[in-house]
Amino acid sequence: MKAMATSTTLDLDTVFEVLSDRRQRYVLYALYRTEGGVMTVDELARRVSRTEEDGRTLVGERHIERITDDLRERHLPTLVDAGVVEYDDRSETVRYYERPALEEWLEHAEYKEGRHPEC
Repeated sequence: MKAMATSTTLDLDTVFEVLSDRRQRYVLYALYRTEGGVMTVDELARRVSRTEEDGRTLVGERHIERITDDLRERHLPTLVDAGVVEYDDRSETVRYYERPALEEWLEHAEYKEGRHPEC
């Protein structure tokens, strides 16, 4: 089954709904900053884990598995429904497509949280 992002323009309510969840913001930071905007769910879970831990501690595989499950069950379906990402559950691949209405706020949130690469 392949879930597709269908909307090209996001309204402001959708932008803020998507960004209101910390883990969803971390998913979007990772995808937005990755060339091509494509990652596997496992890569994404590891990146989210590092962002949550801010690189200070080593995280066990059980924690990464919990994040992976949370992404599959909760966050990826939300982001797909919002039209922000495409998720192919057969290949476990997540793809972000440019969304200028989202990116303006995403960059601001990333900077304010101190997650931007230049921070």
